[in-house]
Amino acid sequence: MCPTPTPAGRHWDGSPRTARRPRPLRVAGTSPSRLLRTGQSRLCRQCGNRIDLYQRTDQRPIALHPAELTAADVPESCRWHLSGGIAHPHGDGSNWCRIPHALLCPRRTPTCHIAPGLEAIRRQLAIRTRRMIDTGAFTPAPATSTQPATVTDADTGEPDRPVVQMLLCRYLAERPLNNLRCVAQTRHRHRCTYPVPAPTGPTGTWRLLSATAQHGQLALPDGLMVVYDLGRLPYSEQLRWRAQRCPAHAATSGAAELALAGWQPFDPLLHAAHIHTRLPHRPQARQQGRG
Repeated sequence: MCPTPTPAGRHWDGSPRTARRPRPLRVAGTSPSRLLRTGQSRLCRQCGNRIDLYQRTDQRPIALHPAELTAADVPESCRWHLSGGIAHPHGDGSNWCRIPHALLCPRRTPTCHIAPGLEAIRRQLAIRTRRMIDTGAFTPAPATSTQPATVTDADTGEPDRPVVQMLLCRYLAERPLNNLRCVAQTRHRHRCTYPVPAPTGPTGTWRLLSATAQHGQLALPDGLMVVYDLGRLPYSEQLRWRAQRCPAHAATSGAAELALAGWQPFDPLLHAAHIHTRLPHRPQARQQGRG
């Protein structure tokens, strides 16, 4: 007796096989944030507990505790709420709020008085951190040194974390400029692999600019610092760099983002270790001059 093969697209009993299509994640056109929430949960490098990353109104990232807490147990100055994917530093009038992870991290000292309920959460997180350390599932990040440590590329002398000037502001990059990766989502739902600098077209210029105070910051005693200046580029190009998108995704405003832009507002006091006073050199240009 020859077995009857099952038709394609049907189960063994002849019932139709329905394939579930994955639900695509999209960002509403009216949303102030293009960041998808999927994949934005990470582990604290100091305690190993989960944190949720969100953008503030000034586009700086903030790590929030993943669970909502009763607003009555959280000091008023420490209450945060979410609206349109943006974190706002105050309550929204409800009985619940979010709280920064820094106040609950067991390896940090609280900056304000916390209620007994929050202290209990800190103890629970501390117990979980100790268990992960004892089992080898987590290794705390080493303490950062307070001594300035300037890191540059050995071949070109470019800073490992350069200071970039665009849109009349200065930002500290998270990595070298050639390694800045686009944060947009591709059609295959992966992060774009193209870099932010355009392969052709105008680019910025390494310049020695005055390290003067900006936005009420204190000025440095020395007068000059190395800055990658994008001020001469068109306004649209500076916006593209600030959004950390490649030229292809800059033209696609509806494309979602899978990661936060790695820019930090530059502060000459907090980021003193990344201040350089020598302009980068280019070996190719120097060799041509010798010939």
